[in-house]
Amino acid sequence: MTCAHCASAVETALADIDGVVSARVNLANKLASIDYDPERTTALDMVKTIRAAGYSGGAATVRLPIENMHCASCVTRIELALNMTPGVISARANLGPNAVDVEYDPGSVDFEGIRRAIVSAGHKVAKPEAAAVKAAVEEGDDAEQVAREAEYRTLMRKFWVAAAISIPVMALSYPDLIPGLRDWMPMGSDTRRVVWALLGVLSLPVLLWAGSQFFVGMWDALKHRSANMHTLIAIGITAAFLYSVTAVAFPGIFPDLALAEVFWDVTDVVVALVVLGLALEIKAKGRTSEAIKKLIGLQAKTARVVRDGEEVDLPVEEVVAGDIVVVRPGDKIPVDGAVIEGSSAVDESMITGESIPVEKRVGDEVIGATLNKTGSFKFKATKVGKDTALASIIRMVKDAQGSKAPIQRVVDLVSGYFVPTVMILAVLAFVAWYLVGPEPRFVYATIVLVTTLIIACPCALGLATPTSLTVGIGKGAENGILIRSGDALQTSQKLDAIILDKTGTITRGEPALTDVIAAQGQEEGDVLRLAASLERGSEHPLGEAIVKGADERGLPLADTETFAAVPGHGVTGRVDGRDVLLGNAKLMGDRGIAIETLATDWEQLATEGKTPMYVAVDGKAAGLIAVADTVKPDSKDAIETLKRLGIEVVMLTGDNARTAAAIAREVGIDRVLAEVLPDDKAHEVQKLQLEGKTVGMVGDGINDAPALAQADVGFAIGTGTDVAIEASDVTLIKGSLTGVVTAIEISRATMRNVRQNLIGAFGYNTLGIPVAMGVLYPFLGILLSPLIAAAAMAFSSVTVVTNANRLRFFQPRRPAS
Repeated sequence: MTCAHCASAVETALADIDGVVSARVNLANKLASIDYDPERTTALDMVKTIRAAGYSGGAATVRLPIENMHCASCVTRIELALNMTPGVISARANLGPNAVDVEYDPGSVDFEGIRRAIVSAGHKVAKPEAAAVKAAVEEGDDAEQVAREAEYRTLMRKFWVAAAISIPVMALSYPDLIPGLRDWMPMGSDTRRVVWALLGVLSLPVLLWAGSQFFVGMWDALKHRSANMHTLIAIGITAAFLYSVTAVAFPGIFPDLALAEVFWDVTDVVVALVVLGLALEIKAKGRTSEAIKKLIGLQAKTARVVRDGEEVDLPVEEVVAGDIVVVRPGDKIPVDGAVIEGSSAVDESMITGESIPVEKRVGDEVIGATLNKTGSFKFKATKVGKDTALASIIRMVKDAQGSKAPIQRVVDLVSGYFVPTVMILAVLAFVAWYLVGPEPRFVYATIVLVTTLIIACPCALGLATPTSLTVGIGKGAENGILIRSGDALQTSQKLDAIILDKTGTITRGEPALTDVIAAQGQEEGDVLRLAASLERGSEHPLGEAIVKGADERGLPLADTETFAAVPGHGVTGRVDGRDVLLGNAKLMGDRGIAIETLATDWEQLATEGKTPMYVAVDGKAAGLIAVADTVKPDSKDAIETLKRLGIEVVMLTGDNARTAAAIAREVGIDRVLAEVLPDDKAHEVQKLQLEGKTVGMVGDGINDAPALAQADVGFAIGTGTDVAIEASDVTLIKGSLTGVVTAIEISRATMRNVRQNLIGAFGYNTLGIPVAMGVLYPFLGILLSPLIAAAAMAFSSVTVVTNANRLRFFQPRRPAS
């Protein structure tokens, strides 16, 4: 696929299949995303349709040797089982080599899935070849890159041949400009005609081999009654070549000898320059998918698994859910799982974008492809193969890069009419120059026809948006931000209001110890130690926060001799032979404990949105302990940055107004929507939209899903629930509001890049085509050479793709902290 028309042709062909609901084709990464009914069509039908349209659908292939395959019935069963497996495009079993050739999509099915299908048919994959099979499956991920490199090498070979032939052809095509040649090849001489005839023979390989892709592309388009970039180039170089053949073979038909000129150089140089442009474009487009290559490169190749009591190294594809995996310092974690023994610090920057290693202990989750730094540990594999977080990220990024932004649909509409319009304009220009142009009119008319056809570049239009989206979405993935679609990316740059859910978004989402205030004559450490000892073993979130706070301060906890919970009031018990109470004012009042001296501190803590609790020891007030859902370290800075970007920040919460106001003051939010029921969150988003604002919503819980879906752009905190992530347009893997800032900055940078590309592409064609038609000749005497037109056309696409690649060096501004 080389231009927007190609993408449109494939989309049209796929849409005509019975059972296909919709098809989207991305020119930049050459991927088709298809929604279809599997009861009415199959992946094989789609691949055949793509091939019938003159294109090839990329897929991985592998040959698997099969045990005990003896007859045609075996062949039928294996083929049927594989063809019914999602992700398998086709399967052909053969009794000769006792093997089955499987064509499949590596992103949808892995080796284990293929093996299970064969087992379900009553057969097994021969064990000696298993390693080779897995290697082949691994290579499937790089099939696109290998194909691109092969195409680049082929085009460069064609360029060098065409360039080498162009040099003598250009010199000998214009002998009148070179003194020595002018005398040897005078105008009208047989010598000149013989030399020009030889130049035509020398130019044939350029036309038929180096330029073969133009004729193949034109023929494929003609078969479907359409035209594309190849049509323009093919007609242009053919017109120049046929004119030259006529001038050499039948010079007598021209009324003036000056008309019998040759344009072999036009054919050769145009082919050389356009082929070079295509090669450079392929090279540049390959860099737009660097993010995907980096993600794929993160995947571990082997895993150390405990099998039958022994540690064995296995290919990562053979790890199954439930396996116990051993990780040593410096190892890459192979799959997702939960730590069951040991502890360590794990570098998760490659997935989350967070540079600081994360401490992992028993019960904590680990992510495949992250790097273990210090300690050793064992974990139980929970997600393997295509179910791992990395595989999901790769799949989501690929899907997003294959999507289209709204602005692309307008460009596609224009591109659909572009080539026919250029062909009509070229013919009109030829006729105009032939009728009213200066002598030699026919020569001028031919030059204008060829130049107009060659200078037009639908490729630049088609590549302007998808290349930038591909790089922008990949840049988001590098920063731990998964942008689901081009729609989300384009809308994010227009946001002027952001609604933030409080719990789990601005705050950590779990209570933590914040304050310990000791009464006169008491020590803070002793008050906290007694309260934490009393709460030891408690499953209440507030009690757990107190115990955790004491542990972090290194306080030794004592055993509780007696313990009793007073529902709605607090807890009581004996610790170190002392009677300890922990609870609210009602509990203290019921036990006759005077708390007036602590009332002012209690009021202050409550005003700050914290939950204060009284501590009494041996019948006397000992102090206050406050617990609160604390603000994440970077929330305040992120909110300040959002404001600097011109975005209104609103906090939405179901908590009481006093607590909400305290958190809002701490992070610098002016507008607070408190005590909002879960069902009303979407309604609050809608009300803000009715104010004429483009609204983003950031949340992490199930109750945020309707609001995320209602918002123009929904941002899900990746540490939240799967439901919230599914309902969102952007997922922040790291779970920090910094990601919202980065996502908006990437969106703005990407759409700015798209606009630059579109202005360049439209501007190039809008200016170039009239100049090629000769509109400047009557005023300035300027007539564009086909050679200059070819160079401009070839490098217009390269310019667009190169500009898109500038996004790879974009660095988001981090909130000041």
